Amino acid sequence: MPDLLNVDDAVARILKEIKPLPAEQIALIDALGRVLAASLVADLSLPPFANSSMDGFAVRAADIADASAANPLSLRVVADIPAGHTSTQIINTGEAARIMTGAPMPTGADAVIPVEQTDQSWRSGDAAPLPERVAISVSVKTGDYVRPVGEDIMAGETILTAGTTIGAPELGVLAALGQAQVSVTRRPRIVILGSGDELVDVGEPLTPGKIRDVNSYTLFGLISAYGGDPILIPTARDTLDDVRRRFREALSYDPDLILSSAGVSVGTFDVVRAVMEELGEIGFWRVNLRPGKPLAFGKLGGKPFFGLPGNPVSAMVTFDVFVRPALLKLTGSSDVFPTIQATLRETLKSDGRRSYIRVTLSREDGQIVARTTGTQSSGALMSMVRADGLLIIPEDVIEASTGQSFPVRLLRNFV
Repeated sequence: MPDLLNVDDAVARILKEIKPLPAEQIALIDALGRVLAASLVADLSLPPFANSSMDGFAVRAADIADASAANPLSLRVVADIPAGHTSTQIINTGEAARIMTGAPMPTGADAVIPVEQTDQSWRSGDAAPLPERVAISVSVKTGDYVRPVGEDIMAGETILTAGTTIGAPELGVLAALGQAQVSVTRRPRIVILGSGDELVDVGEPLTPGKIRDVNSYTLFGLISAYGGDPILIPTARDTLDDVRRRFREALSYDPDLILSSAGVSVGTFDVVRAVMEELGEIGFWRVNLRPGKPLAFGKLGGKPFFGLPGNPVSAMVTFDVFVRPALLKLTGSSDVFPTIQATLRETLKSDGRRSYIRVTLSREDGQIVARTTGTQSSGALMSMVRADGLLIIPEDVIEASTGQSFPVRLLRNFV
């Protein structure tokens, strides 16, 4: 099929036109789900001071080396150290300090005895009087029940790298390091434009010959999932004037990308192509893959433009193969869904184009195995709901046999 562009060449041509977005400073509380624009180097160690990991008594380990249930040893209690407070008291031989979880270790002490292993007891929050002495019935080693300086993070260590998507744990690390403001990549603005006289919105009744606009909603979800800000505009009807009007409306948002669905098949492309040539340029049209051969890419008013197929599955597959890499480059983020190898559990036919087959994945006898989700119709929405990934049958392969191994583009986490 010499007139069809190779998938890898198409992706390379797309990425050549995509430029990473600039960084912006935002408040930490707003950073969930954003992409870190610069690597973070810790300017302090965590914890910044040695502290107790238990409620108990700070001791010198050598003092109680011979302690046992049959031979408890008694130490004089010389200090009380609640969490959030420090003590200037030095712990000498034969002495101990009552200490709470998280409180700084006093000078001289090198281990902690949990309160349960002494003759003392208190409930958390009690203002129990400080005992004069404590009897200890077990021995400990230096460092037991002590969190040392830098146990979690050492000053000068690179903690988070550029391209990291900030989740709840990352928010905690940033907070611990005092990062009230965070440098993140600006979210890409992406306009979604459906086209076709047959489309009605989700809340409208179906009349003969009409279908609901599915693609605008699936694309909205995919863009949101990959860190973009989707902007929905009304559907363009199949006329030059209306397509032109909607494309100009799309440009008015100063988007980073424009996604159109439908209007790029052999029978309907003339309207879209005419407006693209008027307002921009066509980079390529038609790619050697299944589903999704009618895919257009170019520039509209200087903005990257994707014309995705109208069939819902084709739109989602071509988004994953072509738009997802562009979004990752825009935001500088890492792809969280890698490609893995899986063993096919059924024989499949192909037409010689690179085929992306919707499959479920499971682990059997130490292997990752793939089975189709059923019908591979490009209009079968449930096949994408069920799919764990897209199994890739290479170009010019007419039959993929049971037992053969193929790459699978994951669509969700597979553990």
